[in-house]
Amino acid sequence: GQGVPQDFAAAINWYRKAADKGNASAQNNLGVIYANGQGVPQDYAEAIKWFGLAAKQGDANAQYNLGFFNASGRGIPQNDAEAVNWFRRAAEQGDAGAQYNLGFMYVNGRGATKDFAEAVKWFRSAADQGNGAAQYNLGVMYGTGQGVPQDDTEAMKWNRKAADQGSAEAQFSVGFMYANGKGVPRDDVEAVKWFRKAADQRDASAQNSLGFMFANGRGVSREPGEAAKWYRKAADNGDAAAQYNLGVVYGTGQGVPPDFVQAHKWYNLAAARFPASDAQNRGQAIKSRDGIAARMTPAQITEAQKLASE
Repeated sequence: GQGVPQDFAAAINWYRKAADKGNASAQNNLGVIYANGQGVPQDYAEAIKWFGLAAKQGDANAQYNLGFFNASGRGIPQNDAEAVNWFRRAAEQGDAGAQYNLGFMYVNGRGATKDFAEAVKWFRSAADQGNGAAQYNLGVMYGTGQGVPQDDTEAMKWNRKAADQGSAEAQFSVGFMYANGKGVPRDDVEAVKWFRKAADQRDASAQNSLGFMFANGRGVSREPGEAAKWYRKAADNGDAAAQYNLGVVYGTGQGVPPDFVQAHKWYNLAAARFPASDAQNRGQAIKSRDGIAARMTPAQITEAQKLASE
């Protein structure tokens, strides 16, 4: 509570008394306590029992929680259809989190037939209530034209709302749209601003993009060392494009001393990280790796391969 030490034992006592009398809110709260292991051993089965009792009485919070546990398979076998059932019940009562999750299930065809228009409907309901994840996803739908006519202006509008709430993914998207003049006039300074916000939250795509802006002097002065720094951050976070860019940096000595061993290592990692569906970039990484290998001694290649495998 506020102003007094939290006493979960007392809370459990009062919630259980109310829950045993059929109070739905108390039943849900008791479920939350068991789900989180607050003052009691964590017990998902007990949590689900109480969520179920409250949900059947129409408690939207419990319906959301029951949907979440079914979707994630915590304490019960994963059941996407049952998750959709409970998310829908909570969503129809106006629960923004449930509305977002219902949209997510429709986008991915989980527990229901994939339906982008239905996903947009629920994302919009949640977004209008200020749900940042829904705002970002609604922006994605407008950007790709899934379930709605493609509209970069609308995409920027919803991405910006989510970005202002601190979503790193949305901040990257806003930066990308400014960098490419999508939905807004191109503005590299604004792009850098938003890339930096997302990069500071460890968003790898934003870190790579910030490196690109420094490497090319877009929105900032050209600083190869700063570019290498951000490429490295993104590469360490597993971004394949940044790993490739870092290979280029070490191979050419841009912002760092030339180092063929490091170049080979990063090209190798990029080649492994690019998915098979991205044959062009994977092929380019392999070509660059093999090109640098032709300028290395066998011992250097062995060292590079060892570093890449660590």
